[in-house]
Amino acid sequence: MTEKLLQYLWNYKVFKHFDFKDLDGNPVEILDFGKWNTDSGPDFLAAKVKINEITFAGNIELHVKSSDWIFHNHSHDPNYQNIILHVVFQNDCEIEELKNRNIPTIELKDHIDENILWKYEKLIGGTQFIPCENIFDPDKIPVQFHEENVLKKLAEKSLEFEKNLAQFKNNFEAVLFHSLAYSFGLKVNAFIFRQIAESIDFTIINKIRQNEMQLEALFFGISGWLENPEDETMKIWKREFDFVKAKFNISDLKFHPKFLRLRPPNFPTLRLSQLANLYFRHQNLFSKIIHVKNTEELFEIFSDIKASEYWDDHYNFGKISSVNQPKVVSRDFIELIILNTILPLKYTYHQYHNEEIADEILLFYKNLPSEKNSVITDWKKLGLKCKTALESQSLIYHFKNSCEGKNCLNCGIGFKILKESSNA
Repeated sequence: MTEKLLQYLWNYKVFKHFDFKDLDGNPVEILDFGKWNTDSGPDFLAAKVKINEITFAGNIELHVKSSDWIFHNHSHDPNYQNIILHVVFQNDCEIEELKNRNIPTIELKDHIDENILWKYEKLIGGTQFIPCENIFDPDKIPVQFHEENVLKKLAEKSLEFEKNLAQFKNNFEAVLFHSLAYSFGLKVNAFIFRQIAESIDFTIINKIRQNEMQLEALFFGISGWLENPEDETMKIWKREFDFVKAKFNISDLKFHPKFLRLRPPNFPTLRLSQLANLYFRHQNLFSKIIHVKNTEELFEIFSDIKASEYWDDHYNFGKISSVNQPKVVSRDFIELIILNTILPLKYTYHQYHNEEIADEILLFYKNLPSEKNSVITDWKKLGLKCKTALESQSLIYHFKNSCEGKNCLNCGIGFKILKESSNA
């Protein structure tokens, strides 16, 4: 058993039974297994569990052995302060710290079939990009394949937004804020930025958005960065944060964005500052986004967004950089925001009001360039042309939902290939 394999089984819920109990014998109901985190920090984010009729929301950490908590030095790491459950394959010792913090531990050893372990190890050991790689033919792409995939993806995203709307009393502006925070966090900090956003009542954002420094200070303070100011600007931010925190009775809970494996332009310091600037510049942001008619109007909304002046010669607090220039958002970054947040929410809004917008939304995708990532590169190696965001979004969606799970019998491409092979 390896930790990576244990994470895989937890992510895909491959267990003989789900009657989990903690080490004290209390039933543990997993309401949400969480989002698999492949970066530093807890293994699964934004999970929910119920123990003794009480529901807890937070992060889950997995280990092969309980003692790995100690060996991995998690005790004094602030990234592990929001843990709600410790999951281990084998409980080899009691972790006193977790017991004192009332964080339960469950052991999975008796929940996993050894034959299933062997089968899954074999599956994830494959080296091909897609299962049909050796017989793939670009001419077998069905008609309207990309349009159907993007609409499926939008429908799935709409269901997520609808859950968020129910949670936040049909407040589309609040849901936009949470989703934009997620996008500004990129892959590494997406969930942490969303946690920051959701920890703030959106009415507070509306009340202070005309004061950019307060808004920026609020984001920085909740990130735990203002506790020991290193320069005069940080002292001002701390005073503003302390004022806002007291005025609106904001909790002491802190979330800690990551810097690991990020290029300086993507540092969370800059991205949170840019998010504050966006809400400072556009007091009616949601209305503007909903009523835009083309991609260039969307780019105009985001084109002037930049981090505050402090960040012209900084990437992190208290450290002056040799590079002195405004930290504006790039066109590539704006495209990501449009694809991941703006268009899905725009689609959801019109669907919510029973307004047909599918063709208009698809046109937005057709007018945006293809994304550039390893998945698209591998599709191109198989002879596929990918010039627009409609095509790249479709291919990424299809890879994640069909190819990765080897769901070939429910794949339009696989169906055509198999049908032709059977007739040969």
